[in-house]
Amino acid sequence: MNDLMVIITVCSFLLTIGFIFWRPNVNEAIPATVGAFFVIASGSVSLADLGAITGTISGAAVTIIATIVMAIVLESFGFFYWSAEILTRKAKGSGIRLFWYTNLFCFLMTLFVNNDGSILITTPILLMLLRNLGLKNAQKIPYLISGALIATASSAPIGVSNIVNLIALKIVHMDLYMHSAMMFIPASLGLVLLAVLLFAVFYRVIPSKIPTMTTWNFMPGSHPLKGDAPKENRNRFMIKILIFVFLVRLSLFVASYIHFPVSVMAVIGSTLLLLWRWRYLKISPADMLKKTPWYILIFAFGMYVIIYGLNNIGLTQWLIQLLHPIVTGSLLNASVSMGILLTVLSNLFNNHPALMIGTITLTNIGLDPLMLKISYLASVIGSDVGSLLLPIGTLATLMWMHIVKKGGVKISWGQYFKVTSIVIPITLIFTLVVLTYWVAWLF
Repeated sequence: MNDLMVIITVCSFLLTIGFIFWRPNVNEAIPATVGAFFVIASGSVSLADLGAITGTISGAAVTIIATIVMAIVLESFGFFYWSAEILTRKAKGSGIRLFWYTNLFCFLMTLFVNNDGSILITTPILLMLLRNLGLKNAQKIPYLISGALIATASSAPIGVSNIVNLIALKIVHMDLYMHSAMMFIPASLGLVLLAVLLFAVFYRVIPSKIPTMTTWNFMPGSHPLKGDAPKENRNRFMIKILIFVFLVRLSLFVASYIHFPVSVMAVIGSTLLLLWRWRYLKISPADMLKKTPWYILIFAFGMYVIIYGLNNIGLTQWLIQLLHPIVTGSLLNASVSMGILLTVLSNLFNNHPALMIGTITLTNIGLDPLMLKISYLASVIGSDVGSLLLPIGTLATLMWMHIVKKGGVKISWGQYFKVTSIVIPITLIFTLVVLTYWVAWLF
């Protein structure tokens, strides 16, 4: 290993992350691809390594793409706007009730789609909803910030809602079923606490009364409820779709439990939904070639190449020396320490590379199975929840800041941090402690 290889690899990583932070509206696959090219050219990642990388990320990437395809199909049916109309109607003129319904909506969208997809779906809908209600800018902020935090943090309970979680699962050789069994209760309790804390922070700003909307004015370029949707009762039809999507998501955990490829099950589910749409709306599945964000595959591959290069030049060995005393003590110490460490790394470098680096390191320390599991799950909490401290911690929050700004609502980093500096540390520590006792009880 020569010094030039190390310099090129480290610079490629720093410049890639820096460009993503500097230009969050630019497709993140571009800097990741350029960075990966220089890492490969430096020699820190070999052709054999590329084969191993492909095997690691392929299943996770296919699963996420299949899930996003389902989200696009649901949009064709007008499902998301139907959902927004429902939650607005359920609010019954109460701003406080609307606050809880919008958070529930964001939580469910992440569980049914994924964190990035949820942000892309829910944020424009919330912007449209709040604009139609005629709320002032300050009154919109509680709904937008809390919705973004809940949507992004909701990727923690089930690994299938975040591509980096799926990749990390592959690295530590943990199946989706086991991840959810160990994580769902602690992470869900953490989300409840997060929602309560957000309500306490925003209580004075949330309007007590809001207009009762009877008609919707859609934002330019948005997709209203389809007039050519099936002619049967809309509510009944949407409930059927909701049940179908729920069963598909459930099938992923069943597949994991019986050791059937989760990615294959996800593709089967999205294909069936595509065929359903083709039958009722006469829309050919061919439009998915254009609408599906294939760049996610390129981004995940490029980012992992860069992380693999850092691993090969010795970063992992340095982290092993740093982490070994931390994760070989008590379960509580390992959980809290790893969660805080991944929180710091995620807010410095973004949670994608942070979790990949942390997970690769953990697999090389030589931990016993239980300590490895608790350390890995704590890392996920740090990268999914702790990363929300700053907008740069996740790609989802970076996209959210861009969408909100484009939607005409001014939310500064200072306003964002004023909220997260209160709610995120408390939620993080609480979730990590609950995780420790929950896993200890299970095993």
